[in-house]
Amino acid sequence: MPRIVAKPDTLDQENKKFNHQPLQQPVFLNSVPKSGTHLLRNIFRMFVSNEQQYHGAFLQLPNLAQHLSALDTAQPKLSWGHLLFSDNAAIATKNARKLIIVRDPYDWVLARARFFLSDNFQGNVEHLKSGDVSVEQVLNMMIFGIYQKVPSLWEIYTHTAVSWLASDVKLVRYEDVMHHLKRLDDSAAETYFGELLAPVTGGKLPDDWRERITIGADKKQSATYRENLDGGAFDIPTVLPDQQRAMVDYAVPTLRKLLGYE
Repeated sequence: MPRIVAKPDTLDQENKKFNHQPLQQPVFLNSVPKSGTHLLRNIFRMFVSNEQQYHGAFLQLPNLAQHLSALDTAQPKLSWGHLLFSDNAAIATKNARKLIIVRDPYDWVLARARFFLSDNFQGNVEHLKSGDVSVEQVLNMMIFGIYQKVPSLWEIYTHTAVSWLASDVKLVRYEDVMHHLKRLDDSAAETYFGELLAPVTGGKLPDDWRERITIGADKKQSATYRENLDGGAFDIPTVLPDQQRAMVDYAVPTLRKLLGYE
């Protein structure tokens, strides 16, 4: 299994500075990997007491049966993970408030490549870090996958996002979160985060909501944030090249439109 090397954050200590509204039902943050999972999780953690956060595991299909208590309606908690859609997953999360976090597939390819090539990720693709393949080839692997080693963009978005979409699921775009984070003093940001955080605030933001979000969104608290990744022998571009954009459109021709990026 891949291993992620990450330093612990200090958000449990920060959390104690604030008063919290008790959760009335479980809240589950599901996400496409490398779509701002830790960012959104850390923001939400500032609005839920430590006692009502589930730290037992990052929920995924292989460990779901062992961690069903994270979704127990009798003791509601905030939990998070990369949970593939399935009959068991749908049943387990039936009574939870569910959010699905996605990222523009064009930018996701770059973020995934950057993470795989960093020292923070240790798995079955260590040989790619040697520099024996080109940047373009690595990006192509992020789009189409690596046979029997790495799933494709289509597989990941299909099973962790698209197949979950339903009337009881809120779709959250990473880019929208970032847009409003940069404009916290705007009334539009208050409206946006009021709706986003409603499952853990009871529908009313506390007066100190900006301070909480600022702490949760602090880059230093996320070991997988781009600027905190270690090493990497490649110079990954900041914008996906035109050829790879065309490849994304070929691989998942309607995905960006479905997620609201067109």
